[in-house]
Amino acid sequence: MPDSKFFDLQINGYYGVDFNQDDISAEDLRNACLALERDEVDGVLVTVITDDIARMAARLSRFVQLRSTDPLISKMIAGFHIEGPFISTQVGYVGAHPVEHAKEASWEEMALLLDAADGLTRIVTLAPEQDPDQDVTRRLVKQGMIVAAGHTNASIDQLDACIDAGLSVFTHLGNGCPRLMDRHDNIIQRALSRADRLNFGLIADGAHVPFFALKNYLQIAGIDRAFIVSDAISAAGCGPGLYPLGDQEVLVGEDGVPRAEDDSHLIGSATTMQRMAENLQREVGLTSVEIDRLTRMNPRRLIGAAIPAPARLAAKSNGAKNGVHPATAP
Repeated sequence: MPDSKFFDLQINGYYGVDFNQDDISAEDLRNACLALERDEVDGVLVTVITDDIARMAARLSRFVQLRSTDPLISKMIAGFHIEGPFISTQVGYVGAHPVEHAKEASWEEMALLLDAADGLTRIVTLAPEQDPDQDVTRRLVKQGMIVAAGHTNASIDQLDACIDAGLSVFTHLGNGCPRLMDRHDNIIQRALSRADRLNFGLIADGAHVPFFALKNYLQIAGIDRAFIVSDAISAAGCGPGLYPLGDQEVLVGEDGVPRAEDDSHLIGSATTMQRMAENLQREVGLTSVEIDRLTRMNPRRLIGAAIPAPARLAAKSNGAKNGVHPATAP
């Protein structure tokens, strides 16, 4: 078994606790962190999704406050992933985000969110077509943040322009897009065609991306340039039922998948990182070294988080045995 625990770069809630509520309590957040720790996770990026800018800022500020008063919360929350509001307004591409708050990128509004996050923003997901002059992308990269494309129908030229400006990640590939698209010229193919310049987040629950497609995506992207996220909502670690996500209520069925009421799209995941690691082994056929890279090492490397020394040594040893080059630790 690896010496380090899972590291999740996209999580919206856990164990009955919604991270996108307005007044999350210290007790609830601590309980969620305890559940994550129990489930072999020792670091996450709390993901704040599209909403009114003032409400997003207030939620970020609340997390900063709670993080500063509790050592466990501080240890577990390595920072923030701001997903929106500068995303596509098109049906399908906007996904579960409230379309009325999706908009074109504005540095003034982005700066309000960054100030509220108090230096803890690690990843910002936006749609390249919503940053047409790449101003927000350039400014974020210059300040040391990772910019990811997501909830986007960017053309190849728009995607390339943002990559040239410093965009380096694609958020939950295969999601944040309609079920039916052009068979060749679609955002998944455009993103994969830039596999030499992008890192790819993937949700390994079997619902967001079928396992055979996940295997294809990993083969194209390569283990070095991919990482697994849970995209978990408050249902993760619980079971079927009705769960909150911001102002929405999400029904999780007996199959454990959170879906919109009209079944038009998924709304986050209810699957833990432990289960996703098992899926990667059982359903995708990956080795323990490859799973370690996707769920532990690559996420840490991407945001510059420390990798425990025993895990580094074990990864190097296992990599040598299996002919695999482990990701370089920071």
